[in-house]
Amino acid sequence: MKILKVGDTKKAACNKCKSFQSVTFKLRDTPFSDGTGTVKNVLVGVCNKCDSVAVLPNQSIPAVKKQLEAQRKSLESRVPAHMIDILNLVSDELGGGTEFVPNIMKFYIHSLSNNDISPRNISHYLKTDLAKGVAQKRLSIKGRHLGEEILLLKKITEIDNTTDLIKSVVLKINDDVLVHKRQKTINQLKNIMAATT
Repeated sequence: MKILKVGDTKKAACNKCKSFQSVTFKLRDTPFSDGTGTVKNVLVGVCNKCDSVAVLPNQSIPAVKKQLEAQRKSLESRVPAHMIDILNLVSDELGGGTEFVPNIMKFYIHSLSNNDISPRNISHYLKTDLAKGVAQKRLSIKGRHLGEEILLLKKITEIDNTTDLIKSVVLKINDDVLVHKRQKTINQLKNIMAATT
């Protein structure tokens, strides 16, 4: 791999000009293509004609990955041990291992916050016996939109405490997959598992 320096030039395809142009490598704050953030002070090839970023050299990819990883919000919650057991059983029921548990949680948080799965009355799970117990185990989930979806779900469900919200989601998963075996949801989760494992 050739290491490029600030000031180096070469020809590259410019998406904005729709043609090959001369580019000069410069340090720039560069937005992600999906508009979800910016990588600060990274080496990029800038089109000499339109001044837009035309190329990202291989040597800049680790900096971009680091920034993307930083954007992935981490949700840490302590829950009773039996709730982790429920999630592990659900994953097993779907044909997956314990490594699929965060995907199940992210699917449910996303689906509940977007009303693809009704979030109505999930707070009632907090009154059940399964909601009780000493919080002995840690549940960790990462996702780029997780923070916003949790905030939205709190507003929809009127559950202000994140741990209580997580407990409600776990018990909703238990109800849908292990107790009532809702086939539509089970099939969606199996499709996600097939695509990610």
